[in-house]
Amino acid sequence: MALVEVRNLRVETNPRDKRIPVAVLVDDVSFDLEKGKVLGLIGESGAGKSTIGLTTLGYARAGCHITGGEVTVNGRDIRKISLEKLRQFRGEEVTYVAQSAAAGFNPAHKLNKQIVETAVRHGTSSHREALKYAAELFDQLGLPDPESFGDRFPHQVSGGQLQRAMTAMALCSHPDLIVFDEPTTALDVTTQIDVLAAIKRTINFAGTAALYITHDLAVVAQVTDEIMVLRHGKMVEHGTADQILNAPTADYTRRLVSVRRNVADEKAETENPIVEMRNVTASYSGTTAIVLDNVSMSVCAGQTLAVVGESGSGKSTAARVITGLLPPSTGEILFNGVPLPAAIEQRSREQLRDLQMISQMPDVALNPRQNVGQIIGRPLTLYFGMRGKERRQRVIELLEAVELDESFMNRLPGKLSGGEKQRVCIARALAAKPSVIICDEVTSALDPLVADEILKLLDRLQDETNVAYVFITHDIATVRAIADTIAVMYLGQVVESGQKTDILSPPHHDYTHLLLSSVPEMEIGWLEKVLEERRMESAGN
Repeated sequence: MALVEVRNLRVETNPRDKRIPVAVLVDDVSFDLEKGKVLGLIGESGAGKSTIGLTTLGYARAGCHITGGEVTVNGRDIRKISLEKLRQFRGEEVTYVAQSAAAGFNPAHKLNKQIVETAVRHGTSSHREALKYAAELFDQLGLPDPESFGDRFPHQVSGGQLQRAMTAMALCSHPDLIVFDEPTTALDVTTQIDVLAAIKRTINFAGTAALYITHDLAVVAQVTDEIMVLRHGKMVEHGTADQILNAPTADYTRRLVSVRRNVADEKAETENPIVEMRNVTASYSGTTAIVLDNVSMSVCAGQTLAVVGESGSGKSTAARVITGLLPPSTGEILFNGVPLPAAIEQRSREQLRDLQMISQMPDVALNPRQNVGQIIGRPLTLYFGMRGKERRQRVIELLEAVELDESFMNRLPGKLSGGEKQRVCIARALAAKPSVIICDEVTSALDPLVADEILKLLDRLQDETNVAYVFITHDIATVRAIADTIAVMYLGQVVESGQKTDILSPPHHDYTHLLLSSVPEMEIGWLEKVLEERRMESAGN
């Protein structure tokens, strides 16, 4: 008998207002999962991945309920057990690893206290046994000083280390099943590869089964035995990782497999940059630590500069300096060869209009109380004094430019998908008729197919308007798809810059080589191959 048996699962919304129709989130999904195996759930936002994962814990989000099917774990239909037994079941037999480790830990308590809490409370281990096992897990997860690592507070470790600590917390109670919900999505590729290796090694060490939820096929291929592709709550395809990657039968799966392989031709660099950072050094207020150290980079009209590097490299700080949100301590920003005032408060309305920004998270970038027409219309009134029919007509034109129709004008952000929200953010930036748009990780929170659509949209809009992009990202596949020039940042410095072809072709700077070699390939065994190559390089040094 399989450890987990899901049969004909159906999950629906349960709106309080009966005038709102019921929506089906998961529709007739079935699968088995054996102990020691990993099943990957992949699909776009709203496909039902996380909803299915949570049902294996006997849980449905607020406003949702399980309306059909069976969810059997260790031979018991968990839909039929009491609430008291369900509480014992969660944390003892099934545990959960969330996407954001930073939000999963209490900053007021040391890691060890939180990691062993579930095991001790559920009685699977004594406090001493749990601490000993936690140290063993820290060692398996490649965390530094395993015996003392847990004595740190959450803020005293890196994001990648905290994500691995959350995996240790999930494993500490010796569960039969772990649900990993996008555990590496928020991590840089250099950190992600270490976390993936640690997760795979530790699952084998603990002998547990796992559901691995993600929207990245290349990632899920490294840690799973089987993959289920989902869309609109339905199963599209289910097979071995090798079959899904190399012989997909469904059209949607074939599109997922091929979407990462697009590479755009670069435009030749012109002589006169439209925006230039020249020898910029910057620190945040109240600190002496230098965040940007003598940074120089530039972008020309109609071209895209990709700024790449891991978290903490200074990418987003560079964007803040360009926009005037963080005045530099030394150096200057030039626009069409003319120095810009360092602080945003000192810049003219025309200078503000010419430099626009699209943020990473459209959910928090849009006012939830304003409809789309108001959001896009605001810069039209602010910069051009448009009102009434003139403003409405221009909003419609901007919606059409980002491939949305007039019906979106009266919708609130909460009624839009992730891709639709990002299109609204792009339309709002375009409303100002800027010369430069700074795109700060604008596709990192999106599914591959949606992200590909956004990249194609940005490319088309650049051809039509000659706008320049400063594209901040840690995704090398995105860089290949959109960049003309690249600046590679590490520890607040630009370690390499130039045309895309030159930067992505060997020989590489050591850090650029590390970035490029850390991008997951849709190839079974890629993770082990890269780790072995690095071990050999390390031994050779």
